[in-house]
Amino acid sequence: MRQLAAAVWRFYLDGFRSMTLGRTLWFIILVKLFILFFILRLFFFPNFLNATASDDKEGYVSGELIERAVDN
Repeated sequence: MRQLAAAVWRFYLDGFRSMTLGRTLWFIILVKLFILFFILRLFFFPNFLNATASDDKEGYVSGELIERAVDN
């Protein structure tokens, strides 16, 4: 089992070393993931729980869940 894992690791390592266009594509993928998870989160997903008092966070969440369940 250990030899199989080592062989698979060497296979992928050699494949990534010999890439030319693939490195550029991986860079583009990583930049897009950074934009999606860090930049867009800051602007489009504000943290509503920090706006409420620290003691009332449980009440706020339960109230929102109940209100949304009753509305539907």
